[in-house]
Amino acid sequence: MPLPPPPVEPESAAGPAREAPGAPAPRRWRWAWWLLAYLSLGLGIVGIVLPGLPTVPFVLLSAFAAARGSQRLHARLLADPRFGPMIRDWEAYRAVGRRAKRLATTMMAVCAVVMFLTAPKWWMAATGTAIMTVVAIWLWRRPEPPPR
Repeated sequence: MPLPPPPVEPESAAGPAREAPGAPAPRRWRWAWWLLAYLSLGLGIVGIVLPGLPTVPFVLLSAFAAARGSQRLHARLLADPRFGPMIRDWEAYRAVGRRAKRLATTMMAVCAVVMFLTAPKWWMAATGTAIMTVVAIWLWRRPEPPPR
């Protein structure tokens, strides 16, 4: 005896029903978002003291994943005095503050100098520097948040 077909989700005139962008993930995926949130937060914290490992992208990724997998972690990140304003600016405006841009660019320049001084082959340092240059250009093209 054949199995009945799976239920079909209702469609509106605009197309298939979809979740809101910031809505929590379905229960079966929540653990993966939770894991990604904590792993990326850990990498971001390590990036505070380890040159070459960025902090901001990992914290933003953690907030993105936490919004889908752990509302408690997301609320804690938003309430954090160091990370909260940066996350709120990114979520609201897709903006990065000028101070963060300067700090990131300075750290990338320092890392580029260290790479050219320590890399066994010049092209290795040049490749890393080229990638950081592309990231810096992208970063400086991001808008700045409105004054508070």
